[in-house]
Amino acid sequence: MKQGEFRHHRLVQVYDAECQWGPDDDFFLAVVDETPTARVLDLGCGTGRLTVALAAAGHTVTGIDPAGASLTAARARPGAQQVTWIEGTSALLPSRAFDVAVLTSHVSQFFVADAEWARTLADLRRALVPGGRLVFDARDPADRRWERWNPRDSQRRVTLRDGGEVRAWTEVTGVRDGVVDFTHHYHFADGEDLLSSATLRFRTEGELRESLTRAGFTVDHIYGGWHREPVGHGEGEFVVLARAASLAPGF
Repeated sequence: MKQGEFRHHRLVQVYDAECQWGPDDDFFLAVVDETPTARVLDLGCGTGRLTVALAAAGHTVTGIDPAGASLTAARARPGAQQVTWIEGTSALLPSRAFDVAVLTSHVSQFFVADAEWARTLADLRRALVPGGRLVFDARDPADRRWERWNPRDSQRRVTLRDGGEVRAWTEVTGVRDGVVDFTHHYHFADGEDLLSSATLRFRTEGELRESLTRAGFTVDHIYGGWHREPVGHGEGEFVVLARAASLAPGF
């Protein structure tokens, strides 16, 4: 099953239990709060952990995701009624409607092909007001995070909200030219086994900067971690802050 954590109702519950609030959420919330009462886009919002928190902080928030099962979970969160939820992709975004756009939890890496990433950035530039902020994260390929995605090092037990437990592990199935294929394995207490496969693109800092410049963004900062460390001195992350340039007439 492709990207089952977002599309299969049972795996969405596992994802939601495993991915709790963390320093990345603190960072994104703090950056968005620098623009008071902002109109915020959360692209690839998933189950809405950060999305709902942004709305609770006083922002006008739209969460968009192509995975219906994830949005069902998001809409069930307390406070979800304060968010506008859209099932779809960045192609649906209105023009000049947002002050800040965020892509969290390494959503940017799911845009594997350069053409797909370029289209997404173009949609985001169109959706942001001139000078609007784009904030996202991506893993630094120099950290080689995928080498820890193996059945031995990735073994974990996930406790669900209903008290049930799931045994999970990950294995990499392919590495080529900055592209990593992997599969998550899930064993449920009732004996059901589910697999979820995905592919991520690990772009270098130079590749990210070039793609943003081509799309009409100015890069303000790229940090290496959630406490604004320099690249190579944080948690193996690229934490990117950029601004949208003015659009040409007719856009």
